[in-house]
Amino acid sequence: MSRGFRDSTPISNPTSLSTSCRSGVCMMSSTWRDEQHPSFLSFISCFLNENSFRLNIVPISPDFIFNCGGLSVAFMFVTNWAGIDTASFFRKVQKLKEQFANFYVVITVPTKEQNDSLIYSYIKYGMQLGRPTFIPVRDLEMGFEKIVKIAHARGACKRQDALAKIKAEKEKSVQAMEIYLQVVTSIPGVNSHDANVLNQTIGSIEAIAKSSKEYILESTDLSPTTAETITRFFRDPKFYLAPKIG
Repeated sequence: MSRGFRDSTPISNPTSLSTSCRSGVCMMSSTWRDEQHPSFLSFISCFLNENSFRLNIVPISPDFIFNCGGLSVAFMFVTNWAGIDTASFFRKVQKLKEQFANFYVVITVPTKEQNDSLIYSYIKYGMQLGRPTFIPVRDLEMGFEKIVKIAHARGACKRQDALAKIKAEKEKSVQAMEIYLQVVTSIPGVNSHDANVLNQTIGSIEAIAKSSKEYILESTDLSPTTAETITRFFRDPKFYLAPKIG
């Protein structure tokens, strides 16, 4: 197998990756590293640096674990399929897929014979399609570039999910505030400004209902008349049964 490595180059849209993944970490297995050619390790180091990933060498079971966007993605990276102990390899794959929710297997198969051998072994050892995902590649550099792209894409998806949850929570909060204002401004003489003041100083409708006139006056800039109306609204049936929420 050729060991001539091309220059490392960032993946597509490098600006986006470098700004969104500055804290991305690539953990490389020390055992895997010791089996690789120095030129390939140099390529990996440069490629990670170009794409703003920090490299750590650690004694881990997968060959790589990427932490990107708050998500961990594990990889096995077979750089030489020829002569591999397939039984041992697939046992390890089965074990790791149970340990990692996000797990991929990248395998370098530069010839048709090796690709056919991979397919035969995949079927022989009863692998379930997509669990984990196997990714055959033609050369080492392509394999590692795919690893980084997958890690970045999964991290980006994780961030999008987080943003979607934040947006949903914000919308829920806005709806809750609209209901709050609707209820509090239904009190005679209480306008939106007064309702916002009560929300910021006293809090929930339940807290307002339990507050005394004196406490409302101490906590807000509302007038004595408004404070009196609020306390009567929550205590006097003549008040709390009369108003209707529009």
